Amino acid sequence: MIFKAVGDSRPYPDHGRVTPKDWSDVPPRMVRLDDLITTKRSIDLGTLLSEDSTFYGDLFAHVVDWEGDLYLEEGLHRALRAALQQRATLHARVLVLH
Repeated sequence: MIFKAVGDSRPYPDHGRVTPKDWSDVPPRMVRLDDLITTKRSIDLGTLLSEDSTFYGDLFAHVVDWEGDLYLEEGLHRALRAALQQRATLHARVLVLH
């Protein structure tokens, strides 16, 4: 399995970070794909296959650490691309919520 689990919602409280600029103070780090729980069940295939899909957004996926679990909030296409390239890790900004 690629991910720890496939979810369809965000079980953590709203953190108020919406834009890439809001996330810019969260330093990126490597995370394992099999430690991630998705917050979306589907993806637009065009986004997945687009060569410039990160051109207008953050270069890093957005992950929320909530109660010891890592939730992939933004960047599902990056994570799937990494898996298709047989990589087990992904660079992500990890926001720790308490």
